Amino acid sequence: MRWPPYKHIFFDCDSTLTAVEGIDILADTAGKRWRVEVLTQAAMNGELDLEEVYEKRLRAVRPTRQQVQQIRQVYKRHVVEDATAVIGALQALGHQVYIISGGLAEPVTEFGLYLGVPRQNIRAVDVNYNQLSGRWWENDPRQTRYLGYEAGALTISEGKAQVIRELLGAQKGRVLLIGDGQSDLLAASVASPPVVHLFVGYGGVVVRERVRSQAPVFIHSRSLLPLLLLAAGPAALGYLQETNPLLAEKTTQLIQTGAITFNHEQLKHKFDSAYRAAHHATYQTLHSRPH
Repeated sequence: MRWPPYKHIFFDCDSTLTAVEGIDILADTAGKRWRVEVLTQAAMNGELDLEEVYEKRLRAVRPTRQQVQQIRQVYKRHVVEDATAVIGALQALGHQVYIISGGLAEPVTEFGLYLGVPRQNIRAVDVNYNQLSGRWWENDPRQTRYLGYEAGALTISEGKAQVIRELLGAQKGRVLLIGDGQSDLLAASVASPPVVHLFVGYGGVVVRERVRSQAPVFIHSRSLLPLLLLAAGPAALGYLQETNPLLAEKTTQLIQTGAITFNHEQLKHKFDSAYRAAHHATYQTLHSRPH
């Protein structure tokens, strides 16, 4: 049974491509981690609308521009396992890769470029700074402090579907979205007509029960390698075997040890059938080569 490939792959950023939440990094700097983290978790778990907490968190921290810029280095130090390899493989196989995030635009964009995602495929939240603080003519990022954010689709819980639609424009092809939080889950369920054809919940950093129980597909492993097979089809094992046999072996082991679970029986049957066929073909090719 054939597993359909997904042309457009949309990633959340915080707790999906990187193992940290940017706003929590800023809260640490301001000594307000607990207060901000409680709000973040409430929004990500669907207990509060993101719009209710967005301004509260940033007002509590009031970061300087330099502190915001420093998040990008933290992102890079905590990149999720195999994220770079998965993005590179998807692009090599002809997929379009995007990042849509409720995080702050400067560090998210810099991190996305580091991962190889084109700038035009990255969307996050722009922040305004008080350019008149300190010696404004020097525009010192240590002195320019948070003034406000540009409210939009990415600062409300149900807004990601709109951003996906805008980024797609007139492009054709099936859409997959992967993320860890409530806003990602809603992007796949609230839009009419649907803009996301498959939502994949990611629990490699944090498992949010609502996402785990409602996502059609859920990845449990820290590694993002299982996503490659969900996005490109299990036949992508053949590509991995040709380009990086160690990653191919790791992917196989992850699948066979339950890295993916399905809350949709038909999807599970279709994937399992396609995976068995692809795994058999890869095995046959590997063992038919002359030694």
